[in-house]
Amino acid sequence: MRGISKQPLPDGRGSDGVSQCIDQSRDRVDQSRDRQGAVGAPPFDHLAARYDALWTTTAIGRAQRNLVWRDMDPLFQPGMRILDIGCGTGEDAAHFAARGVTVYATDAAPAMVQVAQARGGFTAAVCRAEELAQIGGTFDGAISNFGALNCVEDLSAVAGSLAHLVRPGGRVAICLLGRFCAWETLYYGVRWEWSKAFRRTNPVAYQGITVYYPAAAEIRAAFAPNFELQRWTGIGFCVPPSYVKLPAAMVRVLAACDRHLARLPLLRALADHRLFLLVRK
Repeated sequence: MRGISKQPLPDGRGSDGVSQCIDQSRDRVDQSRDRQGAVGAPPFDHLAARYDALWTTTAIGRAQRNLVWRDMDPLFQPGMRILDIGCGTGEDAAHFAARGVTVYATDAAPAMVQVAQARGGFTAAVCRAEELAQIGGTFDGAISNFGALNCVEDLSAVAGSLAHLVRPGGRVAICLLGRFCAWETLYYGVRWEWSKAFRRTNPVAYQGITVYYPAAAEIRAAFAPNFELQRWTGIGFCVPPSYVKLPAAMVRVLAACDRHLARLPLLRALADHRLFLLVRK
């Protein structure tokens, strides 16, 4: 399976990645007919020109990304070199480049990479998550935001490639769609759309892409041989998935609540996304 772009494909790259992209794209496509797989690039290529408008610059997209940056920013200092897996249109890469971090950004969708390259300030190249080993070199860390890795069946293989690329002591931050999202279950449950309300309990196939929803224990196990999971937090417990339409003022209030609540052990598992912070052994 390919590691694909973040947040908007089937609504989600999640939120970026697949996160809201995967879920958002799927739901948007579903709605048109009625919203980081083996054929992952084409759907994201189709979304590249309007991906930022659909997700990145929306109130919900910005709120969820700011919550991610709150935990990612302290990990990477000016002068460091990091890898961005499933970079999408390059929003995260541009953010870290502006902070003095050297970024090598990758995505499986050529059109997404083209948009990212147009930003300037960092390197962007077409590369699937399963092909990271071919990059070579050494990095001080790596990121993958909003569900790009939800489209990878074998996370342990990706972790193995990262073990060869990230130096000992380097930090890895990955944000994936969670297995259960309280907002999603409520949103679709009140509409009696039960298949969507509980769709994350099993892999979801969509136009050649299979989206996986690994549990926290599975992620820990996939990275365990070479990485230590230091902690994980919820992203989007109060802030909903992007297909839930709310006024920007309300989103700001919910984001403020998330800053205090989404890290709590019982609540983080109910969030739209989960951010895992690991260190290379």
